[in-house]
Amino acid sequence: MALELFLDLFSQPCRSVYIFAKKNNIPFDFKQLCVLVSGYQLGEEFGKISLIRKVPVLRDGDFILTESIAILHYLAEKYQTPDCWYPADLRQRARINEYLSWQHMATRWHGSRVFWLWVLVPKILGKDVPQNKLDSALEDLNGSLKILQEKFLQDRPFIAGDHMTLADLVAIVELMQPVGAGLDLFEGRPKLSAWRDRVQAAIGKELFDEAHQGILGCQDTVKQLEGDKLEFLKAKVFKLFL
Repeated sequence: MALELFLDLFSQPCRSVYIFAKKNNIPFDFKQLCVLVSGYQLGEEFGKISLIRKVPVLRDGDFILTESIAILHYLAEKYQTPDCWYPADLRQRARINEYLSWQHMATRWHGSRVFWLWVLVPKILGKDVPQNKLDSALEDLNGSLKILQEKFLQDRPFIAGDHMTLADLVAIVELMQPVGAGLDLFEGRPKLSAWRDRVQAAIGKELFDEAHQGILGCQDTVKQLEGDKLEFLKAKVFKLFL
């Protein structure tokens, strides 16, 4: 049985897994889902695959793995991808692990919150988000970007040194989420902008654009929602933010 990856490319962690697998020519069966609006992950069929009911999910024969970081590590080691992604060098690997451990409640959460508050809440509910809530979300995101630049990136080309690693891949997909909401994170941040350009070049523009075309067009997609999909997303917005 071919390796299967259950992914929704509106999801940042899913994009990191997709880009990594494609960039390294790892053969996989792409199980494309739309969990943001369909609720497919809550159904009985997907529940048999993963009790966590979230994507991404990897299924390799009878072996099932959840959580994007664990999946990236598994793919890197099973398929012996180039050492630059997850170097054997102890200190470089520790630097990568440091960022991957930090980002969950920093760039990940703060970027996602801006995306929801700027796009989904106003467009789905038809009401403006209070300015103080927007300001608070932006302040948190700006704080994470400052730490990303000053602590993790510093004056290096990439987070762990001279080559792109899993840390840079996970970082860039997270930052593209608020970009999809119409917020240019890179304006006025030349160091971050130059890093973004290096990461994009290392991935390859075609693959980078392919993975992000959905999130960059999300505002038009949301406008077209109706029926059950719209109601599901409304319920999700209420649960998370109201």
